[in-house]
Amino acid sequence: MIHRYIKQVGQDLLISRIMNTRVVTFLALAAVAVARPQFGRQPVQGQYQNPIPIISQNSVINPDGSYQWSYETGNGIAAREEGFLKNAGNPDLEAQVAQGQYSYTGDDGVPISLTYTADENGFVAQGSHLPTPPPIPLAIQRALEYLATQPEYKEPEYRQPQPAFGGNRRPGFGKRK
Repeated sequence: MIHRYIKQVGQDLLISRIMNTRVVTFLALAAVAVARPQFGRQPVQGQYQNPIPIISQNSVINPDGSYQWSYETGNGIAAREEGFLKNAGNPDLEAQVAQGQYSYTGDDGVPISLTYTADENGFVAQGSHLPTPPPIPLAIQRALEYLATQPEYKEPEYRQPQPAFGGNRRPGFGKRK
């Protein structure tokens, strides 16, 4: 009787595994079908329906490390840059210098143009679209002008106090009266 029961349990387990394998296989196929590309269902939207042509492109790299590149696209984007190694051969003063510009038309139809320089002093960009700091308030400006006319403040020298003869004893300490 136990032998028959064990045989029945074994068959049930085998059937259960086969069913689980079939369910997993079905779910995997369903996931693949749902995840397939949906071409033709939605029209492509946006400004990138057609490829944008490159009108011009130039790149020159010289043996001394100087370079220049530029490009212009059919949708009005243009950029150029040139650079060189400043103070070549002097490791303490060597600096890569780059300067260039780029321009494009913003989403609102306003042309954007930016020029920049990058060197040992950092990256400096200039363009009419860049935000500028607000003017310095008049009271702060006057205070800065006043401070500029004052002599430079010099920290006083700190001198360590010298111990009196006999160390750090209090006057009269340990004396008998």
